[in-house]
Amino acid sequence: MDHGKIEKNVGLMLVLTMIAISIGGLVEIVPLFFIKGTVEDARTPEGIKMVRPYSPLENRGRDIYIREGCYLCHSQMIRPFRDEAMRYGHYSLAAESQYDHPFQWGSKRTGPDLARVGKKYSNEWQVQHLIAPRSMVPESVMPNYPWLMTALDTSDVAGSMTALRMTGVPYSTNKAEYDNNVKEFGAEVAKQLHIPDAQKNLIEQAQTGKYDGNAADVTEMDALVAYLQVLGTMVDFSKLDNDNFVKFR
Repeated sequence: MDHGKIEKNVGLMLVLTMIAISIGGLVEIVPLFFIKGTVEDARTPEGIKMVRPYSPLENRGRDIYIREGCYLCHSQMIRPFRDEAMRYGHYSLAAESQYDHPFQWGSKRTGPDLARVGKKYSNEWQVQHLIAPRSMVPESVMPNYPWLMTALDTSDVAGSMTALRMTGVPYSTNKAEYDNNVKEFGAEVAKQLHIPDAQKNLIEQAQTGKYDGNAADVTEMDALVAYLQVLGTMVDFSKLDNDNFVKFR
C-alpha cells in the first residue's frame, strides 16, 4: 500500500496504528501469563530455594536505596555477554529479581553495576564509601551520604512486608505459612520472613551484623549496607546444573 495514502487518510492511519500497538502490546503481555516458566528454580541439592525474600532489615535498606535514587546511577542487571561476566560475574538470573517490587535492573551506569556487589567489600569499606565516596575511590562522582548514620525508623517494617505479601512475596503471618517457608527456605530464613516478628528480627540482625560498626544502635546505614551486602550472594552457581545455567569462564 502506498505510504502517502495512509498518511493522508486519518481514519486508516488510526486503525493501522492501533493494530501495530495491539500487536506490540500482545508480544509484551502474553509472555507474562507464562512467567513461572521463565523464572529459574534455583535450589540447593537438598531442595532448599537459594533465592529468598529480603529480611526486614534488608527490606528497609532497599527502601533507602530507592529513596536516595541509587538506581539512577547504578544498574542491577548483568547482561549475558562475556565482557559483562568478566567484569561483574555471572549474568543475572530472573530468579534473583523475583521478589523485587519494583525491580532495580536499571539501564544507566554512571557507577558500576551492583548486582554482585554483596560481600565484595567489607562493611567498613561500604560505610566509609557511603559517607565520603572519594576517600575510597578518588575518581568517584558519587555524592556523600553522611545522614545515613541517623536512627532507622522501624515502626512500619511489618506494614511494608504486608504490602509486599500482597504482590506475592511469601512473607508469613501464620504457622502454616511459616512451616511452608521452613520447607522452602530453611528454618533460619523462615524466621526472618515471619511478619509478626519483623521489628524484633530487624533489630536483632542489625545489632548482630554491626553493619555500621556500632551494635548499640540501629541506623539507616545498617539497613543500606545489609541490603548491599546481600546483592548477588544468594545463588551458588557451583551447585547449579550447568546444562541449564551457563557459566562464563
